[in-house]
Amino acid sequence: MASLFKDFWTRLTGGGASGREEPAADAVEYKGFRIRPAPYSAKGGYQTAGVIEKDFEAGMKEHRFVRAETHPSKDDAAAFAIAKGKQIIDEQGDRVFA
Repeated sequence: MASLFKDFWTRLTGGGASGREEPAADAVEYKGFRIRPAPYSAKGGYQTAGVIEKDFEAGMKEHRFVRAETHPSKDDAAAFAIAKGKQIIDEQGDRVFA
């Protein structure tokens, strides 16, 4: 599991085998949060991944997530990441940043 997060972080920060990642999809506003899908190429498909952001008085906070699901297209993975981000927000709210 730790290697999955390490792989996600490496890809998100521009590392990895290719050293080049496609830009993440535009952020979606939801209940005062922003969900930024960040799918990446993995296992012959695209991995579900994203970032949940929210602005606070002390500054912006973010929560990165990766899920086991892979999808045949980047658009499918991005749409699923948005759905998962909404689910996380509905279940945890601001606690996601704790």
